[in-house]
Amino acid sequence: MKMVKIYDTTLRDGMQAEGVSFSVEDKLLIARKLDEFGVHYIEGGYPQSNPKEEEFFARVKEIPFANAKIVAFGSTRRANTKVEEDACIAALLASDTPTITMVGKTWDMHVTEVLRCKLEENLKMCDESVAYVKKQGREVIFDAEHFFDGYKNNPDYAMKVLQAAADSGADVLALCETNGGCLPHEVYEITEAVCKAFPTVEIGIHCHNDTDCAVASSLASVRGGATHVQGTINGLGERTGNANLCTIIPNISLKMGYETVGEDKLESLTELSRFVFEIANLAPATHMPYVGESAFAHKAGLHIDAIRKNEKTYEHVHPSLIGNERRFLISELSGASNVMGKLENRKLTSDKELARKILKRVQQLESEGYQFETAEASFDLLIKKEMGTYQKSFDLIRYHTTVERTPEGQIVTEATVKLRVDGKIEHVVSEGDGPVNALDGALRKALEPAYPNLKDMNLIDYKVRVVNAREGTAAKVRVVIESRDAEDMWGTVGVSENIVEASWHALVDSIEYKLLKEANKVP
Repeated sequence: MKMVKIYDTTLRDGMQAEGVSFSVEDKLLIARKLDEFGVHYIEGGYPQSNPKEEEFFARVKEIPFANAKIVAFGSTRRANTKVEEDACIAALLASDTPTITMVGKTWDMHVTEVLRCKLEENLKMCDESVAYVKKQGREVIFDAEHFFDGYKNNPDYAMKVLQAAADSGADVLALCETNGGCLPHEVYEITEAVCKAFPTVEIGIHCHNDTDCAVASSLASVRGGATHVQGTINGLGERTGNANLCTIIPNISLKMGYETVGEDKLESLTELSRFVFEIANLAPATHMPYVGESAFAHKAGLHIDAIRKNEKTYEHVHPSLIGNERRFLISELSGASNVMGKLENRKLTSDKELARKILKRVQQLESEGYQFETAEASFDLLIKKEMGTYQKSFDLIRYHTTVERTPEGQIVTEATVKLRVDGKIEHVVSEGDGPVNALDGALRKALEPAYPNLKDMNLIDYKVRVVNAREGTAAKVRVVIESRDAEDMWGTVGVSENIVEASWHALVDSIEYKLLKEANKVP
């Protein structure tokens, strides 16, 4: 199989995404994960930019990588400066990485209007910079910035820049679609022309997503002859992002028949995607192809019925190939097949009559405002109730909440909960930042003596949606709570005209699910 090398720039280009900032520890964690996954190159950043980047390159030397080469990124020498005296070149070499990526201008407009130097001087800058770094024994990847726009504007000059880098020993000529404005057919045609002109040099591609074509253009470039692909995990990057490696890698491996990171590594792609989202403190993009939570989620009853007979009917690959999983969504649009699929996945029963009974209950609840797509823990509890296997962990006697405002403007919120737990009455009070927080605190205080494992469970998200807005302040609200412990995340739902009561139902479901899970009663 022909090899396509994967170059990850999450730690540099990815960190240029709005709202993303990695600490040195974050970058080291991601670098280790990328190496385990099997990428060939990990671009660490621009050593000269700030002390954090310097610290990263100093510390990453101590990590023994099994698969990847660490790469330092920088520019060619400045105009009218000797290469051996250039600060950027010195910083690149001081980073002590085996590979250096050097960006050079290939669009004549950028040379004259941004660098403000002559076209011939820019050629010398590229030639001398690559040659100097090669003499130091480093692998050099030449990033031809704005190459596609430069080629369309002045193809002769753009190719001269590549020739200068190639003649000086560049190991890879990476064609950068920097503005993200080209369409895939243009990228294919230009890449093919470059590959024909430089048959002995490895050609790479680096795309941005400003027209939502970064993945398609990267694949088109591979089809045109590129064997080195740059991108970021989850498509993180400046403006609208970079080419998304989480889509590119499986497409190249599973659809185009090239070798990238190896099939055994591909199975950890979904885990890698979610790991980077977590480190970046971003919510995962649920609709992302291959690795998104919704990538293999099915809702239409006809689709689920077909998939249960033959998975190829509505899935282009098996989710396990990239470490994802199939999900059957439950809603008023569902058929009995949706519910039956859920029951079979959980190895609970194949009773079709029970499936129809559960479906009828789901449809009734959804007519009242419930939704179970993001509240599968509540759905699991519903199944147990309909099967007659549900066992309460406690009984509510009553709860009470108060919110007071002092003359000084201080808000005091208090919740009192009275429960029966294992035949014993627990009557507790707790203060909180609001009624839901206070209720959560009171519930935990009452239950933790009997169920100490609740201490490792946390509420991580809370959403409220008005169900029937025309009723104004008397409208029903749907509360969805997301909780997690050390191993899992789960969602629960509650609906009521009273937001506190809706929250109570979602809170109780969340705790019940945790307790049943701990007792191995929920698959």
